[in-house]
Amino acid sequence: MANLGRRWAWVAVLLVGVGLFLLVLETLAGTRNINFVPALILLGAAIAPATFLTFAQGRTGRWRVPGSVVGLAAFVGGVVGVVAAGWLEYDTLHRLGVLPMVFVGLIEETAKLIVPVAILLLWRRRRSPGEGLVIGVASGAGFAALETMGYAFTALVGSQGNLGTVEQTLLIRGLTAPAAHLSWTGLTAGALFALAAAPGGRRLAAFLLTFAAAVTLHTCWDTFGTQAAYLFIGGVSLGWVLLRLHLDQERPGDVPAGPAAAARRVDDGLGATPGR
Repeated sequence: MANLGRRWAWVAVLLVGVGLFLLVLETLAGTRNINFVPALILLGAAIAPATFLTFAQGRTGRWRVPGSVVGLAAFVGGVVGVVAAGWLEYDTLHRLGVLPMVFVGLIEETAKLIVPVAILLLWRRRRSPGEGLVIGVASGAGFAALETMGYAFTALVGSQGNLGTVEQTLLIRGLTAPAAHLSWTGLTAGALFALAAAPGGRRLAAFLLTFAAAVTLHTCWDTFGTQAAYLFIGGVSLGWVLLRLHLDQERPGDVPAGPAAAARRVDDGLGATPGR
């Protein structure tokens, strides 16, 4: 029953998030109190990333990564990612006088990996591609939420307080976030953790190709900007990450038997050392 609850926890996150968003929206519309605008933007920007992150985290029926690590990756990864990307993009624009879309993709995909790389180096436990994928999704979720908040605020100011424009921005970016930043960073971090778990030429090539593909998808997303392009690129990205989530599931035969495994299962039940 607990496994089933974890597997479907993303539905609860989605329903609660949407409910809170509608509550804040109704309160804002009814009272005309602009103090509720930040809460509206925060909820609208966070619902979709949090839902997909919960889906990835509980896909196997177990929490694949400790909540503290996921929270760290999402919050710190998001802040560090947007700040690093902001400075690098500003510096590139200042030096070249123009900011090519391929540079945007390269900079942002690199910036979102800063915290996953730090976790990989500092988190001393058996590494797996599935854990890396979840940590990457968390970092991408934080980045996407903060970026969406910025776009929503810009839309609010640019439209002179038109909430309809803000809602449209939050809806579009919320629906596309799982197929964009979350998928790209999840795939790249998963390949990175796979390389760390079993270093070798094939794993290195797989990581480099995955990173190059993420940058390419990101560049195409920013370059074409049409509905058909978003549907195609989003379908490829989301389909790829869902396939990796399925392939990286820990199967019963992957868990060693014996006292260590039994102790780990007890820890999983207490929430001290969540399994994958």
